[in-house]
Amino acid sequence: MSDNRRVLKETFTTNLSDYTVAIAAVAVVLMIIIPVPTVLLDVLMAFNVALSLMILLLVLSTRRAVDFSVFPTMLLVSTIFGLALNISSTRLILTKGQDFDGRIVRAFSTFVVGAGGTEGLVVGFIIFIVIIAVQAIVITKGATRIAEVAARFTLDGMPVKQMAIEAEYNSGAISEEEARRRKDDVQREVDFYGQMDGASKFVSGNVTVGIFISVINLIGGFIVGMVLHGEPFASALNTYTSLTIGDGLVSQLPALLISVSTGIIVTRANSQGTFGSEVTAQFTQNARIYWVGAAVLSALALLPGFPWYVLLPMAAAMAYLAWNLSKKAVLESDKAKLRAAEGGAKKPESSQELSPVVPLDPISLELGYGLIPLVDKDKGAELLERVTRIRKESAIDMGLVVPRIRIIDNMRLEPSEYCFKIRGVEMGRGVIRLGYYLAINPGGVSEEVQGERTKDPAFGLPAVWISEDARDRAERAGYTVVDAPSIVATHLTEIIKRHAADILGRQEIQGMLDALKKDYPAVVEDAQKHLSLGEIQKVLQGLLREQVSIRNLVAILETLADYAGITKDPGFLVEKSRQSLGRQICLQYADQDKTMRVLTIEPSLEQRIIDARVDTPAGAMSALEPATQRQWIKALTLAVTAVQKQGHFPVILCSEAARALVKSSTEREIPDLVVLSVPEIVADIQVEAIGEIRVEG
Repeated sequence: MSDNRRVLKETFTTNLSDYTVAIAAVAVVLMIIIPVPTVLLDVLMAFNVALSLMILLLVLSTRRAVDFSVFPTMLLVSTIFGLALNISSTRLILTKGQDFDGRIVRAFSTFVVGAGGTEGLVVGFIIFIVIIAVQAIVITKGATRIAEVAARFTLDGMPVKQMAIEAEYNSGAISEEEARRRKDDVQREVDFYGQMDGASKFVSGNVTVGIFISVINLIGGFIVGMVLHGEPFASALNTYTSLTIGDGLVSQLPALLISVSTGIIVTRANSQGTFGSEVTAQFTQNARIYWVGAAVLSALALLPGFPWYVLLPMAAAMAYLAWNLSKKAVLESDKAKLRAAEGGAKKPESSQELSPVVPLDPISLELGYGLIPLVDKDKGAELLERVTRIRKESAIDMGLVVPRIRIIDNMRLEPSEYCFKIRGVEMGRGVIRLGYYLAINPGGVSEEVQGERTKDPAFGLPAVWISEDARDRAERAGYTVVDAPSIVATHLTEIIKRHAADILGRQEIQGMLDALKKDYPAVVEDAQKHLSLGEIQKVLQGLLREQVSIRNLVAILETLADYAGITKDPGFLVEKSRQSLGRQICLQYADQDKTMRVLTIEPSLEQRIIDARVDTPAGAMSALEPATQRQWIKALTLAVTAVQKQGHFPVILCSEAARALVKSSTEREIPDLVVLSVPEIVADIQVEAIGEIRVEG
């Protein structure tokens, strides 16, 4: 038995508020059908006025609209509650007539109509109509329109807000938890204003129904009073007109308060404080307006016919307020100067230290406003998913953990334009036509397709913008057809590959070493014992600059630890690191049969390149004579073109001493040329020489 009592207690006491609200909602609906005693009607009418007043006060004290997220639901409930009361009072007025004893309705009718007989009825009825007109035409209609506009602009601004949050998260400025919280706030704001757009229709409908019920009260009262109760016309007119006015005011007063609350809450989107605090702060910002206002009122008081005894006191009060505001502004200015002077006296030489350092993003993607749909969550945000996937692929393929990519909108770009920046420096840009596909000509297409001619932003290949209808035809013709997110993603991938060395900073390297130290502490400590963080960075950048993955960081650090005792020359350490990664490099360019087809350099030409070695702060370079350099590049270009026509990837094989020099001499003309040294070739890789590069003379 005790268990049963405990179950009942926990069931009905744990969620007491839920049960109360549910019972109240059912009772409101039943009020429309079941007659309500007059005493209970008075209590409920008083409660309705108090409830609407509390809602208004809550709205005025709310800092943000979304903080009062239950307001749309309360608006609906209070509207239905008011209509139920109006219907109940109408039933009692029509049935009881002169005997109706509703205190609140009688009080409102007496207050408006008074005891002036027919004149009081006429005046009261006119006042009642004016109140209804103000409620219906001005307040309710305005609040409904504000709610509609707020909902539309909030929904339109949602993608920009989400993109800004995503950009901050990608840049590391905020945590994942903070980003999720901000996104939830944005979604709550959109949901709130969307609900308000619909709930405001209940307010306008409530006013319309209230007017209709008042008309029914008046006409139905005449019929009931004169036909059924046998009252004379004058008596029926006085009784039912006064009761209609009182009942209408009792129902319209809460509706008026709710309408005002609706208008206030949807206009406070950018508020930072309560309504009262903001009014006080903004009305006391400038003393000049009060000086001008006092002068204008004083001038009006001097004109004949104007009530000087009203205007002059108001002008004096305004001048007094202006004087206090001016004095307050002067005192604050003096305090600011004093603080500035004290700060300057303490540290006169450190004025520059007050300026904060604004770090540049390691990598950022800037979009024109026309490309915002690419990162819109409501439209799939495919580009954001692509960016995340590219970062993961970069870590796997190159061993480079790309920092979070900051995505921002840039109004200085064309609407359909985007650009990539690395540490604030632009590295590439392109133009996207949303709704179209880019048909890239890789060479050898069977037929041309019609469209806007352009170039692929990633590789510079000729391309055509085509509609979706022409997509199948273009693919059959041999074009590579890609959509807008793929264009940006491919371009980003190439930017990361080409500029991986620029992305890899010392902070990133420190993070890599800290992560590696958990499993390989001896390797990391041994390498850091011989080399500084900057020297390790130069070696890793040298590898990335030639598309060599640094994912096998353990092998690289072991090699650095072995050879750092001999020399700390970055060029030498890069070559030894490449040799330790020989198998990885060879498999990158060998076919399935582990055969690598290479071009060799004629020995005398290779020796000339070695003899032209010049050591610079940037590393060793080959400074061939201009004529020889031109011949060398020309011969190399012809050989590379011939290899490409054979369907092979061009790879140059030379000695260890010449490898870095050959690469430096060709980097400007053929930046993507792969140059390997003989020590990098592992035993199980077959090498097939398919050509030799030579120059005359």
